[in-house]
This record gives sequence, C-alpha cells and structure tokens, in this order.
Amino acid sequence: MEDRTNPEKLIIDHFAGFIEVSDDLKSQLLRRIKVVQYKKGQVLVKAGKICTKSYFLVKGITKTYFMKEDKEVIEYFGSKNQWANSPRSWRTNKPDVYYVEALENVTALCIKVNDMKFLFDHFPELDRYGRLSMITLLDHLLERITSFRFTNAEEKYTHFKKTYPKIHHRIPLGMVASYLGISQETLSRTRAKR
Repeated sequence: MEDRTNPEKLIIDHFAGFIEVSDDLKSQLLRRIKVVQYKKGQVLVKAGKICTKSYFLVKGITKTYFMKEDKEVIEYFGSKNQWANSPRSWRTNKPDVYYVEALENVTALCIKVNDMKFLFDHFPELDRYGRLSMITLLDHLLERITSFRFTNAEEKYTHFKKTYPKIHHRIPLGMVASYLGISQETLSRTRAKR
C-alpha cells in the first residue's frame, strides 16, 4: 500500500514534536524545502565533498557509512521522519568521510544549509529544537557505543532490532553485520539460534 502522507505535514509535525511551530516559522520553512526523490543506490551525500543539503526522509531508507580498506562501515540507517546528512560537514562547511546512500527508493524534503541557518537565525525556538534533537541523537549514539563495546553478537542484534523496529527486516544482512561490527556468518548463526 502506497503511503500518501503529505510530506510538508510530516516535517511540520516533526518540528512540533519538539517546539511550538508558529505560522511564520511554518511559512518560512515550507518556502525553503522541496520534495526530492532518489532511486535505490543513488548517493545523497558524497564523502570528500561539503554537505550543503539536509534531507528529511518521507519514504524509504538510507544508510550512512564511510569506507575503510575498500569496505563499507555503516554507522546509521535513516527512515521516515528522520534527517539524513553529514552532520559534521553540515555544521563546519568542510568535507567529511561520510556517504549517505538510498537503500530503497527515497522521497525526502531537502533544505539547503544556508536556508536552515536563516531559520535558526530568525526563529530562536529552533535553538530548542536543535538542542532537543541533538540530545535524542546523542542518546542513540551512546546506546550504540555501549552495545558495541559491552555486548555479544546476540545482544547486539537484539539492540539493533529495538533501535530500528520498523525497518530492521528491510535491511540486507551484510549491511546489518557491518553496522553491528560482526561478520555476516556470525550474524547468520545468531539469527539461526532464534
């Protein structure tokens, strides 16, 4: 069944989950976003380039990864109602090591870094949004570090499924193994025990 949710409503509802969205903020935000689509396998953000856009995902899944010795090291999966970008490059205006790639056909709302800076400069309530959303991201990263360092393969996989409850079954096993930092064989054995 096709998702017919209004993309603009999704992003306004997302912000409203953190802050009160005034009519002026809503109007300024909607003027600065555009709907974009990427086919499975297309790269939204390239390593070695400055990330000048951020993507609010409406449909589909992305993976954020870097390359190490010709192997992908997956750091994050993005899905509906989440942002996809290279946060460090976005913030510093410098190239970074991360790629963001569409794992499925993706529909997203795109906003340029300069437009987002304008909104932050003119709407102080976005500081609260930024702080609260970064705390959410920090919580996710701390959980991931703890899982990565202090759990066995089965516990890592259980944590992965809790972290990505709506999409874990749509992600190829090799990518899940990369995200978990274990071999695909170990992941297959772990899943077979269940």
